[in-house]
Parts: sequence; C-alpha cells; structure tokens
Amino acid sequence: MTAITRFEEIEAWKTARQLTNSVYAQTNQGIFSRDFGLRDQIRRASVSVMSNIAEGFESRTDVQFINFLGMARASAGEVRSQLYIALDQQYIPDGQFKDAYALAETCARQIANFIKYLESNPRQRRISDDQSDYEA
Repeated sequence: MTAITRFEEIEAWKTARQLTNSVYAQTNQGIFSRDFGLRDQIRRASVSVMSNIAEGFESRTDVQFINFLGMARASAGEVRSQLYIALDQQYIPDGQFKDAYALAETCARQIANFIKYLESNPRQRRISDDQSDYEA
C-alpha cells in the first residue's frame, strides 16, 4: 500500500464525502427539508463519518486513528438507520434510498478494511512534519 500523506487520499473519506453530498441534496428537497430533527441528525451523522476519518488521520498514533475510524463506521451505520426512517416517511423514493444506503454501506466496509489493515501493520509513529514552515 502506498503511503497516505493526506486524509483526502483515503478512499473511505472520498466515499464519505459522496455520502455527505448525497444526504445534503436529499435533505434539501420536499418535506424532508421541513423535518428539522431528522434532517439535522442525518446531516450530522454523515458529516461525522468524514470528520472522524480526517480527525483520526491527524491524530498522533494508529491506535487513536483506529478509534476515530470506529466512530466513523458507527456514524455510517447511523446514516443507514436514518435513511430507513426517511424511506418509511416517504421523504425519499426507493431509488434514492438504495443509492445513499449503498454509499453508506460501502463507506463502512472501506473503514472496516482500513482498520484491519492498520491493526495488522502496526507502526510506531505515522505522522510526519516534512512540510512544516515553523521552527522548533
């Protein structure tokens, strides 16, 4: 595996970004946009997936990173659950549900595989400051 130097290079983060954009697009439409509780919760959950991947990557150790990835995976599960609510309340059609659900499921699977990789390839320290502009 090629060394990842920025969280934007992580495939799970890219998928989480797609998921978040999908959630925002869906929650901006029709009656979904007026269910403020569900709308805000599913948005927060999708943003949490992206944010926890990024925050974990920027943490000091792989142990911390894995913990953040676990939280990101849990948030992807929360999005899936909330998509069922949106479907059941007829806020989104079946096709949109399936597309968003598939993104959330893919993201969770990518995160799980990344966790397995990190656990099977431990490193002492993975953060480098090669591009820092400050002096110590």
